[in-house]
Amino acid sequence: MVLDAAVRVFNRCGYEASSMNDIARATGLSKSSLYHHVASKEELLERALERAFTPLLAVFEEPAALSGSAVERLRVIIDRVTSITLEHVHEVELLQRVKGNTRTEREALRRRQKVDSAVRAIVEEAIRSGDVRTDLDPSLVTRLIFGMSNSVTQWYRADGKLTPQAIARAVSAIVFEGIARRS
Repeated sequence: MVLDAAVRVFNRCGYEASSMNDIARATGLSKSSLYHHVASKEELLERALERAFTPLLAVFEEPAALSGSAVERLRVIIDRVTSITLEHVHEVELLQRVKGNTRTEREALRRRQKVDSAVRAIVEEAIRSGDVRTDLDPSLVTRLIFGMSNSVTQWYRADGKLTPQAIARAVSAIVFEGIARRS
């Protein structure tokens, strides 16, 4: 309850502009009661970001992400990352907003770069194997993939008509097949 409220406040007001008073109001707790649950605003940020990072980083250890061709692994990773983004949409939105002003934010940026680097390496491998076009820059491909999958945090609603599975399939289809109609 406290962590969910903190994430809502951080996303609405921005982490730096949010206060423990704002979070206490959002939870209905007094500020002193809030401090019974957590030591600081930064601890709340750290816990919230961990909710996103734990499953995101675990994707790279899943058997399907470790075996097969580079393009097969890339498909699995894109599908899983998109699904996890939808499962933890508010925490991933918060992750996208960190600026690096605190120790927790700098660590989040470092971990986010680790994910980007892992995907870029797989894209590079897929290019070398001939499964991905050679005229595309691996860093740009990686940024565009994450740009598309991360954009769902801005519009996805759990009670909407699109299921997480349909969105993950669409992201994967656009990445690997494009949107042009096949004849």
